[in-house]
Amino acid sequence: LGLQGPLATQYLWDRLGAERGYSGPNGSSPAGCGNGSGNGSAAADPLRQEVEALVSHWNLYINLGGFFVGLFSVTLLGPWSDSVGRRPALILPAVGMALQAAIYLLVMYLQLHVAYFLLGRLLSGLMGDYNLILASCFSYVADTSDKGARTFRVAVLEACLGVAGMLASLGGGQWRKAQGYINPFWLVLATSLAAALYAAFCLRESVKEQKPARLFTLSHYRAVYRLYAAPEQSSSRRKLALYSLAFFLLVTVHFGTKDLFVLYELGSPLCWAADLIGYGSAAGYLAYLSSLGGLRLLQLCLEDTWVAELGLISNISGLVVISVATTTPLMFTGYGILFLSMAATPVIRAKLSKLVSETEQGALFASVACVEALCSLVATGVFNSLYPASLHFMRGFPFLFGAIILLIPAAIIGWIEIWNSSHDYSHFSDASLSPADG
Repeated sequence: LGLQGPLATQYLWDRLGAERGYSGPNGSSPAGCGNGSGNGSAAADPLRQEVEALVSHWNLYINLGGFFVGLFSVTLLGPWSDSVGRRPALILPAVGMALQAAIYLLVMYLQLHVAYFLLGRLLSGLMGDYNLILASCFSYVADTSDKGARTFRVAVLEACLGVAGMLASLGGGQWRKAQGYINPFWLVLATSLAAALYAAFCLRESVKEQKPARLFTLSHYRAVYRLYAAPEQSSSRRKLALYSLAFFLLVTVHFGTKDLFVLYELGSPLCWAADLIGYGSAAGYLAYLSSLGGLRLLQLCLEDTWVAELGLISNISGLVVISVATTTPLMFTGYGILFLSMAATPVIRAKLSKLVSETEQGALFASVACVEALCSLVATGVFNSLYPASLHFMRGFPFLFGAIILLIPAAIIGWIEIWNSSHDYSHFSDASLSPADG
């Protein structure tokens, strides 16, 4: 996925630009450097603006199509996996992503209309897409780990996302320059099929008590609804809703700021070239690995909640520094301060997992995957609108805005922990009273 997303956008740019007679910039220097606004002659070119708008619209159609179709399929297939097992819910989306890659290849070979990209995404969405793979993998980890080790196991899985993203960002662009788009998409097809085959024939089933269950039934959607609405465990459901809100805000800021880093670095006064942007992207992905190591070390002396709070402090501080960065060393200092920024999300996932029973893990992580997909849409709309609107008074304002938003999940997580501690203490005090004390 890390390879496919950026390359598909670049292919749309090249195809739509060629159809309208726009060859694109030569890439020798960032457009707009040298003036404070960040909008140079390239940005003022009406033909370029037309191509940018077309690419943006097609990306929006493809992402919205995948989101709305996936919303129904993930919340259907995720709870279904609680009964029939995780392997079917890993095989189906991997096959769907292989179908999507095959359709993309047909578009490239036969020069079909780019609308077929939307068809490929819809087919993948019907089979669960990336969000179902994510939900099934986290459910699998929850099935196969005890509560004490679960946070670190979830963090290892999140670190895999960082490693994959780093490899794709470092290798994808160079590969496209050397061999074009077709060979990288053959790799996307091959890895998707390999994942499907691995899930089908090599992976051990993690659901202990499998039972047959109908797929097309509203009971799967009701299982997701019951997670947040069941009255018999009101305190757990309240915490579930609060942790989900914290997760939504945190991931929205992650997605929104990550989308803007390259734009921010291209413009004045940083004016980064392609090599520095590559190093910056790698530094951003390194945060997954440094957060994993930091989480492991901090767990030796701190509760998971306070590890998450330190991760949020790292995230907030890094974004504040980046928001005022006017030099390359200061920008990399911001990236360095973000070294623990990815520690909070695995803690929240693990906390959510511990609030539901073993038979509800698929339903839970299906809902979390849908929240994550919604985060991507909200982040794109909010941060990509905020950036041009704030250029005239503070180029780094969206990063400062993100840092302010992160104060909310920090308050939520801290409040839940304090409430839990006081609740446990009151129970302990009541239990310690003897009948005579009464």
